[in-house]
Amino acid sequence: MNSPWPDRARWLGEDYLAAVRLQLGGMGSRIDPRRYRTGTKRPCVVIPGVYETWHFMREIVEHLHEAGHPVFVITDLRHNRRPVIDTAELVARFIDENGLDDVFVAAHSKGGLIGKYAMMKLDPSQKLVRMVAVATPFSGSRYAEWAPNRTLRAFRASDPVTTLLAAEDLVNQRITSIFGQFDPMIPESSVLPGANNIELPTGGHFQVLRHPTTLATVLAEAAAPREAVR
Repeated sequence: MNSPWPDRARWLGEDYLAAVRLQLGGMGSRIDPRRYRTGTKRPCVVIPGVYETWHFMREIVEHLHEAGHPVFVITDLRHNRRPVIDTAELVARFIDENGLDDVFVAAHSKGGLIGKYAMMKLDPSQKLVRMVAVATPFSGSRYAEWAPNRTLRAFRASDPVTTLLAAEDLVNQRITSIFGQFDPMIPESSVLPGANNIELPTGGHFQVLRHPTTLATVLAEAAAPREAVR
């Protein structure tokens, strides 16, 4: 959907303020994320985006935990700068080492690419039952063509991993992709063929993480029966 430029300008300003707030909040936080591992419902794993710590997804983490889900933060991701495949392997090892099964994944941006790769290539027994990916560049981003480093250039549509992920759709029916009307980092949008695609009535790349529809969808998908695949 094409949004008016005044709305885009407002969303852009609000989005960068949200990013600064989230980054500063993470730097000043002393929360031990292991506190969220209690609960009796389906276990959840969160995967943040590039250059992000888990604190960017703290609101999602707390909503899931308050609903009774044990939530696992993979602190070894640090700022999530490693390649998608390497990070997906780290996620798969974490799940195996912690004996997790019937897992729900909540991901942001690059985290959605990592989650999809893990579901496609590293999860033959389908321990990862479903994922909600927020603002994920499933088709790449044209802005990555001019990125200053390899970490960001990996989001080009022509990148081999991005191409591989876009070409394979077997797991897409287990993914919900949430995105805004305007994303300053992903002009192509985050539509994923065959997935449950939800466009929010707002814009941004970061502030969509705390939109009420995002939070409600995350809770609903985390609680959905394992066999309820679209």
